[in-house]
Amino acid sequence: MDTKYMNPYLAGFFLGMVLLATIFVTGRGLGASGAVKSVVVATVDGVAPGHAESSRFYSTYVGPGKESPLKSWLVFEVAGVVIGAFLSGLVSDRLKIVTESGPRVGTRLRWAFAAAGGALFGIGAQFARGCTSGAALSGMAVLSTAGFVTMIAIFGTGYAVAYVARKVWL
Repeated sequence: MDTKYMNPYLAGFFLGMVLLATIFVTGRGLGASGAVKSVVVATVDGVAPGHAESSRFYSTYVGPGKESPLKSWLVFEVAGVVIGAFLSGLVSDRLKIVTESGPRVGTRLRWAFAAAGGALFGIGAQFARGCTSGAALSGMAVLSTAGFVTMIAIFGTGYAVAYVARKVWL
């Protein structure tokens, strides 16, 4: 399959420029995990407002006189990422549903691994109080020690798990 991809160095440069512009314009870096929390809080508030207002966690985000969690800048950022990804796939003729996997992994197992990995990463992002974008990229952009430690931990864990699980994939 002949696919069109952007040069990864150019894409990294553009990502850095977007991050720099974001910090300059908004005073904040990039992040995504907070958007999921905002959507969950808004959903709980919509389904069970009494529970949301009486809950110690949810009540910090919802209640009388508080703005909707869906008005968070992170929700708009993630919506922009989804729209941008869609447009990128459309422009480069890669807008298809495809499940890539190795010869020993079926589609169901690939989706199960992807769901498990995504769930673990989401839980880790909440424990770390930020995702790779917020904690690692934005942290490294402002030369935060925690940003460098986070990036080393993410890639170190990724390499270790990839080494252990490589026979499942290859």
